[in-house]
Amino acid sequence: MERFDLLTNELGAKIAKRIYNVAVLIEKSPLPKATQDLVMLRASQINGCGFCVDYHTKDAAVAGESATRLHLVAAWRESTVFTDAERAALALAEEGTRIADGHHGVSDETWAEVRKHYDDDQTVALVSLVAMINANNRLNVIVRKPGGSYQPGMFTDMAS
Repeated sequence: MERFDLLTNELGAKIAKRIYNVAVLIEKSPLPKATQDLVMLRASQINGCGFCVDYHTKDAAVAGESATRLHLVAAWRESTVFTDAERAALALAEEGTRIADGHHGVSDETWAEVRKHYDDDQTVALVSLVAMINANNRLNVIVRKPGGSYQPGMFTDMAS
């Protein structure tokens, strides 16, 4: 089970608050919320972060995302329920997450697809989102924070 609760440690709570406030900034960006939810879910699936899969599945459902799309995120390439823009974002999420698996970052093809569908501010938000969800996944995987306990909105008091 969980090795260490970062939020009960004074320094851990301060760091978590700052990370959360970056997430709030990204959430308020012009990058569509549905795209944000799909990207966070896909990166969390790849990284095996049970807590984040739980978190982002529940938040997406509360925001109105369909169960079909949530279930198909893991197989998005073999699915018909995602737009071309969402596919570009999911490809960026995968390539930006799997760097250690032999990828050399994001391919030129994926980058071109992202730039075709997203303006500069949306691209900044998307790149930052991929980096931040990977950081969050790693924090939770390292301390073995299990999935299942997340309740939508439980971290809103961390916003400054």
